[in-house]
Amino acid sequence: MAPNMAPNQETLVTVFGGSGFLGRHVVRALARRDYRIRVAVRRPELAGHLQPLGRVGQIHAVQANVRYPASVETAVRGAGAVVNLVGVLSTSGEQSFEAVHAHASETMAKAAASVGARVVHVSAIGADEHSTSQYARTKAAGEQATLAAVPAATIMRPAVVFGPEDQFTNRFAALAQMSPVLPLIGGGTTRMQPVYVGDVATAVADAVDGKAKAGAIYELGGPEVLTMREIMQMILDITDRNRLLAPLPFALAKFKAAFLQFAPGLLKLTPDQVELLKTDKVVSEAAKAAGLTLQGLGIAPDSMEAICPQYLWRFRPMGQFQRKNV
Repeated sequence: MAPNMAPNQETLVTVFGGSGFLGRHVVRALARRDYRIRVAVRRPELAGHLQPLGRVGQIHAVQANVRYPASVETAVRGAGAVVNLVGVLSTSGEQSFEAVHAHASETMAKAAASVGARVVHVSAIGADEHSTSQYARTKAAGEQATLAAVPAATIMRPAVVFGPEDQFTNRFAALAQMSPVLPLIGGGTTRMQPVYVGDVATAVADAVDGKAKAGAIYELGGPEVLTMREIMQMILDITDRNRLLAPLPFALAKFKAAFLQFAPGLLKLTPDQVELLKTDKVVSEAAKAAGLTLQGLGIAPDSMEAICPQYLWRFRPMGQFQRKNV
């Protein structure tokens, strides 16, 4: 426990975006450490799934819209720590990248500073103010705004996150159910370092505990670097599906994305997502050297090979008890 911090049971942590994929795992990790948790979400009536993650009365959902400062200020009142997990992969109406990643991050950080709360800001590997991707540029802007308001804030940059409720491995496994061909954007050569959601949640909870370096930017990646082709093939192997992996040049993918950005569900692909795939998403050598990684926090990351079969079995042709082909 950090000096001058109250015991966990007496500390309130406000978690913005706590009802999402990563959010539920962060809330669970904090609950196990006995924190009181206020989950700030736009629609608290849809956050009931968080209640069983802690003791009776330990987790409480409140209404908050990160685009409105008064709403955010109310949500952080009395908090000893504030966790920002808010992010979007595609825009919709007023939920633009700039509004959600940049302006909202500044609003949350300023509100946290006004009550003297510790800040943990979750960004993304690849955040870069000079990126061709608006997602990556606004993620970088959010980091800068957070550190400007709270210089001691801890920034967490996860690589692509996988886990039971993700929109990554589950999406490709679902696509393999319905299509004989899976596209490899850019030829599938983009390198990634997928990280398990439980490991990211543990890192965030450690930062709330005060175990992470203040003002530092951590890069969180899994134990191995894989190409998109290797990831797709692993998903096919786990789900026992035989599908053609067809290379799709970036230029053609971006042209298709101009139309697919309006498609529903699994078929949705935006031009900005294509831009994101043009650069590798791996932990930098600088972060490794500085110990700003999962390993630097004492966390041994789990691999896709170890975790994915535990939840992707449902995409096999005959389900959980199917004997896999060898």
